[in-house]
Parts: sequence; C-alpha cells; structure tokens
Amino acid sequence: MASAIDLVHSTAGMSNEVSHHASGYPDFEVPENLKKNVHVEIMKKIRSKWPKDLIIETVKDMMLNGDRTIKLENTITEFSNPALKEHIHVIKVCELDDSSETTTIHVNFARLHFYVYHMENGGPDVEELDGDGNDSPAATQWLLPSTDFYNLWETLIYDEDIKGKLLNFVSTTMLFSDRNVDSNLIAWNKVVLLHGPPGTGKTSLCKALAQKLSIRLEGRYKQGQLIEINSHSLFSKWFSESGKLVQKMFDKITELVEDPQSFVCVLIDEVESLTQSRTATSGTDPADALRVVNALLTQLDQIKRYPNVLILTTSNVSGTIDLAFVDRADIKQHIGLPSPVAIYYIYHSCIKELMKKGVIAPRETILTYKELKAVDFANNETTTLSSELWKTSRRSEGLSGRTLRKIPFLAHAMYVQSSSSNLSTFLFAMMRAVEQQFEDREKLGNKLMSL
Repeated sequence: MASAIDLVHSTAGMSNEVSHHASGYPDFEVPENLKKNVHVEIMKKIRSKWPKDLIIETVKDMMLNGDRTIKLENTITEFSNPALKEHIHVIKVCELDDSSETTTIHVNFARLHFYVYHMENGGPDVEELDGDGNDSPAATQWLLPSTDFYNLWETLIYDEDIKGKLLNFVSTTMLFSDRNVDSNLIAWNKVVLLHGPPGTGKTSLCKALAQKLSIRLEGRYKQGQLIEINSHSLFSKWFSESGKLVQKMFDKITELVEDPQSFVCVLIDEVESLTQSRTATSGTDPADALRVVNALLTQLDQIKRYPNVLILTTSNVSGTIDLAFVDRADIKQHIGLPSPVAIYYIYHSCIKELMKKGVIAPRETILTYKELKAVDFANNETTTLSSELWKTSRRSEGLSGRTLRKIPFLAHAMYVQSSSSNLSTFLFAMMRAVEQQFEDREKLGNKLMSL
C-alpha cells in the first residue's frame, strides 16, 4: 500500500521520481508495493550553473552502474566523474524508514527520488521588535538549507523512528492541503509539540526537520526559512505589551508565509513561557499571561490556513502548558533519555569521527550495533573493543544526549591528552568520564539538598 509520502510525491511535485523501467534498466518487474522510497539528496556547489535535470541524470547513471546495488544511508564525497567532481559537493542516499535493518537495495526495488540544492552560508538574521522602549531581539531567521545545520539530521539518534514520523506528518499536511480537504470536517493545525527532559535534542530536532524539509521540498518551493522565536523576549517587562508583541511577531511571520514560493518553519522553544495554563497562572500580573496565551492561540488559528507553514514547539515542563494549546498540537511527541542501544549509536558515531580526524588511530575496528547484535554480543578477539563500548553505553544510561556527546571530549581532556590514541585507551577513558559524570551529579545533588 502506498504511504502518504508516496502520494505527495506523485501529486505535489516534491521530488524528481525516476522509473528504472522507463530509464532503460528493466532487469525484472517489481510490484510497486514491494519498492522502498530511496531519497538521493544532491548538494551542488553554489557557483555551479549545471542544470538540475543534467545533474540528476548524471548522478542516476553513476548509481545504476556496477552491480546495480544501492548502498543506503551512504554519503558520497569522492567522484570519479570529473563533471560531478566540479559541480557537486556531496550526495546522500537514504530511505524513508529510518528504522529499517536494510543496508543495501537492488535498484529494481527502489523508488528513487532526487533533490538538488545548495547551502546558504550567510548565517542568521535577527528580528527586533520595539515593544518596551528598547529594541528587543524577538526572533532569529535562517534561509534554508543552511550550513549552520549541515549534518544535524544525521547526528540525531532516537530509540523509535521519530524522524520518519515527522516527515510523514508533513507529507500528509501537504496532501490534504493539495486536495482541498475540508478542514471543518477533518482538522489539522500544522503544529508539533516535542516535550521531555532537557538535553534530549528537542530543539535540535526541530531545526534539523526544518532543514530536511527545505531539501525534500526543493521541487515545490524556491526557498525554505526557519524563524526561531525568542519566547522570553515576547514576554515584555511591561506586562500589558506582551500580547501585542506576540501579535506583532506573527504579523511579520504572516508576511513571509504569504509568499507561496517560500516554506516557513516557525520554532517556539520553551513554549510553556507563552502558553502557561490559564487555570494556574501566577506572578506579578496573571492577566497578562492570559493575554499572551489568547494572542498566541488566535495567531495559530489564523496562520494554519496557509499550506506552506509549520509550527514546531518544544517544552521541558509540558504539565504547565494550557490545554487549549496542547489540543491544537497535531503531534505531541515525548523525547526521552536515550536507551543503551541509542547511546551505542551515539558513541559509535563519535568514535568514527575521531578516527576520521586522526584523534583515535583508525587501524582498529569498532562494530556497529547491528553487527554486534548479529553475533549475540559475543566477547572474542574481534568484538572485544565493541563489547567495551557496549558496556560503557549501558553504564551511561540516564545521561542526556547533550551530555553523551560531551563524553568523548571529556575523556580526551581529562584522561588521554595525546594527539593520537589507540581505541582501547580511549574507550577506557570514556568509561572513566562517564563515571565522573555520575559522581559529579551525586555531589551536586547532595550540596543542593544541604542548602
């Protein structure tokens, strides 16, 4: 059965889909329901004048050569074709279902979608609102895809396929908008709420999603934009102005959304500061908190009629959010602390990067989690180092993703201090760094309890 993403591809022009049979490669017929969506993202060099169709055709020919097997989740940076070397920075091959165990696929089983884009490297702009007598930075704006978020999507690792779920959500919003589905009969608000403890990657996921969508929608929109709202700046020190500032901010966002050639993602981090429950307000002026919530809800109801906007929100304390806002969120996704499996993936990616850069000697082998699981976690000469990493991953359970990505740095800074280390030494240092994190946390907790 075709998924929502398939339907969007066929009706909305999100990508350039290639039929192998029509392209002259009819090895054997494969039913459509057995094919997988394989997405090929091609980043061209900013000065390249090469036509999009020619780029796609050249990359397709490169991929269909040889044994006609496509390696998934593959990043290609070296090209034997001189034209590709001149015009292309990188090619990324991935499939929609991030949870799949498949690592390769025969071209006849692939439904290829090509995307051609270049990176914006100008950095963000700051939006200021004059709400309390002084210019207040109310939002940060990026043109997408941006070099600021390059590879961010790939570095985010979760225990369930949250990324695929979000992509499917956006695809369905596009499909329903394109088909003019009556929103009075079937409601969708284009609002996502990610909630969970600090340091679990909620904000990063929002930014990575905006980046990914700007690439996947390049055939539909000329540009993508990300507007990150500074919630605290909108809650003015002159309490009566807060509701007006929210409206003024959304007036500016609406101006951007009215351009049908632009796809706009609006990120409201720590949304609880603007959506405090109206039944439990407190503080100097609870009436102003009510005005802010009402203003935000009104603006969300107005902006949802545009097909080219997505509202992304995060919260560390979702229990304090007004229920009217929670009800408007189409997806309410909890982002928890990573399991040992996810931690292993995180550590493995860190180690591979340090090997690539020569901080860890690259001559030693570290297995992927799938490879280690395939041998049932056997501890032998081949798996010894991988087993040590698995032991460290299990010991690290309870640490946030933000802390986990610091562990390799702390391991080197505190226990290695060498320009190049062997893997065994580095893994031992990582375990010591993990133990130190828990010791420091316990000492800090005891000190806070004694105050």
